[in-house]
Amino acid sequence: MFRKQLALLYPFTAIAIWAGNVVVSRLSAHVIGPQAITFYRLVFAVALMSLFLARPLWRNRQASWPHLGQFFILGFLAMCLFQSLSYVAAETTTATNMAIFTSLTPLLTVALSAAVLGEKPTVGMLVGGALSLAGLVYLVSGGMPLKLMENGMRIGDALMLAAAIVYALYCVLVKRWQIPVSSWLSTYQQALCALAVMFPAFLATPAPARAVNEETLPLILYAGGVASVVLPFLWLRGIDRLGPSRCAAFINLLPVMTAGAAIMLLGEPLRSYHLIGGGLTLAGVVLAQTLRCPLSRTTAST
Repeated sequence: MFRKQLALLYPFTAIAIWAGNVVVSRLSAHVIGPQAITFYRLVFAVALMSLFLARPLWRNRQASWPHLGQFFILGFLAMCLFQSLSYVAAETTTATNMAIFTSLTPLLTVALSAAVLGEKPTVGMLVGGALSLAGLVYLVSGGMPLKLMENGMRIGDALMLAAAIVYALYCVLVKRWQIPVSSWLSTYQQALCALAVMFPAFLATPAPARAVNEETLPLILYAGGVASVVLPFLWLRGIDRLGPSRCAAFINLLPVMTAGAAIMLLGEPLRSYHLIGGGLTLAGVVLAQTLRCPLSRTTAST
C-alpha cells in the first residue's frame, strides 16, 4: 500500500517539472529566440539520452528504420512545433494562461480521436467541451466575454490553443501508429529527427537571438535536461506503476502548480477570472475523462 502511494510521486513530480518548464518559457521570452532555445534544448536532451540509448537504438535499428518517417512527423509535432509555438506565445500571454491551454490536451485528444480514429463521441466530450469552451472564453476575455468580440484573442492565447491542438494530434498519432519500439527509444528517435528539422531554423535565427550567456544557459539546461529527460523518465515510471489513466488525471494539476510558481517567481497576479475561467476549463476536461458513455446510446435512450 505504501509503495503504491509512493508511486504517486512520479506523476506528481513530473507535472511539477512541467509547471517549471512553463515558467522557463516565460523567462525565455525576449532573451532568446524561440527557434534557438528549441534547438539548444534538443541538442542537450539528445546528448544526455545518447549516453544510455545510442547502443540500444543501434541494436534495434532493423525494427526502427521502417518507421523513420513517422518519427520525423512525431518529433516535428511535439518537439519542434509545439515547443516553438509555446515559446512564441510566452511573449504575449501569462504562464497561468499557457498552463490552462496546455491542460486542454486530454479533451482535445478525445475529440480528435473521434475524428481521426473513428472512436464514438461520448457524453463527457460534449458536456466537457462546452464547459471548457465557456471557461476559456471567460479566461481570455479577462472576465468580460462581450469584450472578446470587440478586441479578439491575444496572439499568445491563440498560439497556445494552436499548440494544444498540435500536441493532441501528436497523442492521437502515437495511439494510431503504435510503433513497436520502447517508449524511451521512441522519444530518443523523435528527438533526433526534431533536431535535424530545427537545424535550418536555428541557422536562420539572427545571431543576437541565439546567444548563450549567463541568463539563457540555466533556461536551456532546465528545458533540455530536467524537462526533456527527467520529466519523461518520471512520467513513464508513473505509467508503469499506476497506469495511464491515473497518471493522466495529474495533468489537471498543471495550471494550479504553474499559477503558484508564476506568482512566486514571475510576480504574475492571480485574478478572479483565472480562478473562474480556469476552474470551468478544468472541470470540462475532467468530465470528458470521466463521462465515457457513448453519445449515441444516450441519445437513443432519450
